[in-house]
Amino acid sequence: MKRVRILAKMIDHSLLHPTLTDEQLEEGCRLALHYDTASVCIKPYAVPIAAGLLKDSDVFVGAVVGFPHGNSTIELKAAETSKACEDGAVEIDMVINIGKALSGDWDYAAREISAVHTAAREGGSILKVIFENDFLEQNHIIRLCRICSDIGAEYVKTSTGFGFVKQENGMYSYRGATIEHLKLMRQHSSPRVNVKAAGGVRSLEDLLAVRAAGAVRVGATATAAILDEAERRVESGEDFTI
Repeated sequence: MKRVRILAKMIDHSLLHPTLTDEQLEEGCRLALHYDTASVCIKPYAVPIAAGLLKDSDVFVGAVVGFPHGNSTIELKAAETSKACEDGAVEIDMVINIGKALSGDWDYAAREISAVHTAAREGGSILKVIFENDFLEQNHIIRLCRICSDIGAEYVKTSTGFGFVKQENGMYSYRGATIEHLKLMRQHSSPRVNVKAAGGVRSLEDLLAVRAAGAVRVGATATAAILDEAERRVESGEDFTI
């Protein structure tokens, strides 16, 4: 089952839906423990609960900051990061100020990412910087990758999974992690910066595809379905490449 464990350790089990109850949070943490995922990705208020449930395990506690729209001030994002670390988070997923990126205010973007990265490092955490690619053009993504590389952020991340874009028919939808964007992020980030895919990774085939495109972590809610399918294929002798 070595291949299944490798895939499990790619997954940040996402527990971020606005309606998530405490009971569902605890169920999600137990699921992450059962499958031995890389982490749980949770809202800041839930960090103490998850830290208690996952104590002495190999499943990390990750918290989101400025989630999901990235509109908090730099100071608040840094403070939110420090508080999450104090409560037991060892990974931080921070949403950039998307409007500032679209405005081309790269000095602001750099100051924001640097401030949160500093707070994360001081708190003993790594930082994943969420771009929300559905709202951005390629030139924005490339510039953000370079900024994150210069600052030394540990990860660049495609999306929140909640970046819904209004369509011509008035409905809202999102693409999330696309192979095109993942390859672009891998190409324009330092080798020291990892890539995380989030949004739309719902099957084993999705997970294998984003891994091939350069992602080493994924955010997923379909963790059980993905890993059960991987285990089934291994047990039945079906080959798949990772």
